[in-house]
Amino acid sequence: MNAIPPLLDHLVLATPDLGATVAEFARRTGIVPAPGGVHLALGTRNQLVGLGGRSYLEIIGPDPEQPAPTGPRPFGVDRLAAPAVLTWAISPPDLDAAVAGARAVGHDPGPVRPMSRRTPDGAVLRWRLTDTGPGEGAGLVPFLIDWGDSPHPAASGLPVTPLLAVSASAPDPERVRGPLAALGTSLALATGPVALSFTLDTPNGPVSFG
Repeated sequence: MNAIPPLLDHLVLATPDLGATVAEFARRTGIVPAPGGVHLALGTRNQLVGLGGRSYLEIIGPDPEQPAPTGPRPFGVDRLAAPAVLTWAISPPDLDAAVAGARAVGHDPGPVRPMSRRTPDGAVLRWRLTDTGPGEGAGLVPFLIDWGDSPHPAASGLPVTPLLAVSASAPDPERVRGPLAALGTSLALATGPVALSFTLDTPNGPVSFG
């Protein structure tokens, strides 16, 4: 079993207070996440850390400078009591082919929809992704993302702290392994409550989140 999931694009650390979580991340790791940008009309913003290669960590929380969105903020950040590793994303070579292939073997990754965010320098990044939604192993089965013609966040000069491992637990790991295999990836799974965690190789030594 790979310590790092195949096709990993990014991990999502969601928080009700982005500033506090970024400060705590910097204190624990010695790495200061870079501003990523704002998700216009969604009420969130993020900060990013490279994980080595074409992978990164997204720390996402409410953006106090935006008006309240008309619906819930992404990843349920409004309902979080504390930071949580909520989910992860993979970037297959061909998103549409990966969706069709997964559906052909019984796993529906969900609809594909467009997204965007404005970076601190004013550029707008656009991408497409799936929304796995609720269900067995919610958050443990990744969503799919295709950056299209936009530059990948990991190639934007982010501070880097290498990813050592990603692991998870689920009440019935086998019910998660099927969808993972259908998407062409895998995850180290143990039996237990639904949880996702990762470990970084930082200037302060190995540090785990989750």
